[in-house]
Amino acid sequence: MSGTAPGRFSRWLLPGLAFKAAVIGGGYATGREIAEFFLPAAPWGGLAGLTLATLIWSGMCVLTFLFARASGARNYRSFFQALLGRGWIAFELAYAFFVVVVLAVFGAAAGEIGHAVFGAPRVVGMLALMLGVTVFVAFGNKLVEQLFAWVSILLYGVYALFLVLALGAFGHDIAAAFAVPVQVGADALIGGTTYAGYNIIGAVIILPVTRHLLSGRDAVTAGLIAGPLAMIPAFVFFVCMCAYAPEIGGAALPSDVLLAKLDLPIFRLLFQVMVFAALLESGAGAVHAVNERVAGAFQARLGRTFGFRARALCALGLLVFCMLLAERVGLVGLIAGGYRLLAYALIALYVVPLATVGLFRLVRRPAFQTEVP
Repeated sequence: MSGTAPGRFSRWLLPGLAFKAAVIGGGYATGREIAEFFLPAAPWGGLAGLTLATLIWSGMCVLTFLFARASGARNYRSFFQALLGRGWIAFELAYAFFVVVVLAVFGAAAGEIGHAVFGAPRVVGMLALMLGVTVFVAFGNKLVEQLFAWVSILLYGVYALFLVLALGAFGHDIAAAFAVPVQVGADALIGGTTYAGYNIIGAVIILPVTRHLLSGRDAVTAGLIAGPLAMIPAFVFFVCMCAYAPEIGGAALPSDVLLAKLDLPIFRLLFQVMVFAALLESGAGAVHAVNERVAGAFQARLGRTFGFRARALCALGLLVFCMLLAERVGLVGLIAGGYRLLAYALIALYVVPLATVGLFRLVRRPAFQTEVP
């Protein structure tokens, strides 16, 4: 291991890019989550809900990174042992449900993309995603972090181009959608809070990358940046989506509806490649967190390293189960049903304890260590 101190990219930007990777998966990248939680609030209400979610994400990322540094936690198990004590097992159960649902969503989205773009059976897209995630997580932290960085370049570039093309093609429809009185109702607050509630778990999923943070200042800076980094593409997508809100509301792939309106086959292919890459990095982040959790227990109990083959087999077993669920339920049903239940559970087990007990402990003792059995 090199003695060189990590640079500002690893300390300030990498956590935000990893957090973006954790939250931008199947529903966000395809537009399905944005349609589910923000379109019902109308254009200005939807923007207010997105802003609220961004603020919640940044605040919770700051608290999470500070608490992780203070407690010495580098995976979600040790984090919740420090935060909840023996109650950490309740989070373990909620997280298991979370991983199953989100990986099933990613699988369903990959299947929809393969079917919409190439006319392939949905199982082909699922298998391609499963293979890609298994390969990346089998090599551990370094390759997963490189995936976060490279996919981010592709993702932000494609979304920027998408905004330019959409404004040129149907900018008048977007303007008409926003040419209404500004109204922010309960739908905006509920949508923003619910969406932020189940996605904020991404801050715990990416704890392995916080090993680069050298100080409390790094934790605060990285946390504040994480919210906007993760939400900028959602703002772009939502603004464009408002032009065809009624048509998009129930579509499994809202992104494909908008791409059809653009009628640019090459860009449509590029966009769906980007969505698949986003699914790959999100899936890799979720499975890598599980592998790190298992690796810690493996090392503690057996004194052995959790190697390449073990990581690959663990990832593959988890993915096969989740893809079977995706095939049975479908993308729209998974997001509409499973995500809201997850949001309430994670707010109760993570957001509220960290914002109260966790904050109190940080104020009283900025640095503390918790013995992990």
